[in-house]
Amino acid sequence: MSKKGPYKKPHTIAFYNLENFFDTVNDPYTLDDDFTPAGFKKWTPQRFKKKAKKLARAIAKIGVEETQKPPVLIGIAEVENKNVIEYLLAQKPLSEIAYDYVHFDSPDERGIDTALLYHKDHFEVLQAEMIPLIIDNLNGDRDLTRDILYVKGQLHAEEVHIFVNHWPSRRDGAEETQYKRIKAAEEIMGKMKKIADKEANLIVMGDFNDDPNAKSIEMLMKTGKFINPWRKLLSPVSGSANYKGVWSLFDQILLSHSFLNHEPNTHSFQKAAIFSPRLLKEWKGSYKGNPFRTFAGKKYLGGYSDHFPVYVILKEQ
Repeated sequence: MSKKGPYKKPHTIAFYNLENFFDTVNDPYTLDDDFTPAGFKKWTPQRFKKKAKKLARAIAKIGVEETQKPPVLIGIAEVENKNVIEYLLAQKPLSEIAYDYVHFDSPDERGIDTALLYHKDHFEVLQAEMIPLIIDNLNGDRDLTRDILYVKGQLHAEEVHIFVNHWPSRRDGAEETQYKRIKAAEEIMGKMKKIADKEANLIVMGDFNDDPNAKSIEMLMKTGKFINPWRKLLSPVSGSANYKGVWSLFDQILLSHSFLNHEPNTHSFQKAAIFSPRLLKEWKGSYKGNPFRTFAGKKYLGGYSDHFPVYVILKEQ
C-alpha cells in the first residue's frame, strides 16, 4: 500500500449501530421472526432495500467534511449475517469504494452480529477471530449475546489491533446487568495481555451499552493504555442515541495512547465526533433532533437507525 500522495491526509475511523439490519428470510435458529414479511414489523424486501440504500449513503459521508473521503474503517453492529453486509456494500456509493469486510456469526439469540468494514487501499487484514463472551443471566441460563470481534491489521505503515463490540443490553436494568458489560471489558483486557507489543496500537470501538463514565469503560481506562475523548461529548442535550428523552453516548471509540505521537509513518489522534447531520435526524415533532430511526415500536418510520454514528479522525504522519 502506498504511503505517499493522497494517503498522507487525515483518515476517518467510525462505528455505527445499524439498528436491526435484518434480511427478510426467517432463520429457524434465531429469534428473527419479527423481521419477516409476516412478522410483527412487516419487514418486506422493499423496506430492507430502502434501509440499505440509506445506510450506504450515510456511511460514505462520515468524516468527509474533515477528510474529503469516506472512512477507512467502520465497525458496525446489529447486522444479521454476511448477506446483509454484502448487499449494503453493493449499494451506491459504497459499491464505488474498495470496501471489504470481516464478519463472524455470533451466538446472539436474535442473530445479530458485529462486523468491520475496511477500505482495501488503506487497510490489510492480518488476523481475525471472535473472542467469546460467555456469561449467564441471573437465573443461571446462558446469555446468548454477541461475541467480540478482534481484527489485527496493517493501517498504512502501522500495525493496529481492533476490537468491535456490542455489549449486553440494559433491558433488565442498568445495575442488574452491569456485571455482563464488566465481563466484556475483562475479555478485552485479557486479549490485550496476549499482544506481545506493549506499545501496540489499540482501537476499541462499539455500542457498549454504557456511557463513558461507566464502571465497565472505567476498567479499560484504568489499564493506563487508553484515551477517551467521549467524556467531553456526552451532555444532557446531545449523544449518539436518545431513549425516552434522555441522551446517551453508548457508542464510543477508545484509542491507545500510541495515537498521541507524531512520529513519521504513524497515525495521530485529531478529533472525536458524533456524526449527526440533518439527514440522519427527525426533522419535526416531539422527537425533533433525535436519530431518524427505522421503527418506533411497531410503527415503521423508514429512517436510518436509532443511533448516530461516531467517528475519530487520525492524521497519518
